Amino acid sequence: MSETQSETTPFEAIGGAATIDRLVEAFYARMDSLPEAATIRSLHAPDLGPVKDVLKRYLGEWLGGPPLYSAERGHPRLRQRHLGFPIGEAERDAWLLCMRGALDETVADARVREAIYERMASLADWMRNQADNPHDARRAH
Repeated sequence: MSETQSETTPFEAIGGAATIDRLVEAFYARMDSLPEAATIRSLHAPDLGPVKDVLKRYLGEWLGGPPLYSAERGHPRLRQRHLGFPIGEAERDAWLLCMRGALDETVADARVREAIYERMASLADWMRNQADNPHDARRAH
């Protein structure tokens, strides 16, 4: 690859929008079925269709695909958008359990899958908005 060519994005490496669609469907199937995810599932509306569509657009853009999320909703402001939902360690862990399984099911390349999971784990940790969030404690000083 020459220096003028860009590197492959994670979005491209996993197979683009088709894989994002499968990933999100697998993620929410786990949220619907895993007992460990019952608490985070209860934070969602009964009909997951709208939230699935939003997550598909967000993840596609977050992984380097087309900016569909931003074009529709603006800057993600993820923590701000989730402040109405209690997110502590248990919620983070349940979300990551569902996402780990969905990634394992849909992303064939183990190296790419692990890199995506590590980024997601960091983001999920940052999303915590309860008293145990060390990110908020650092800002308080």
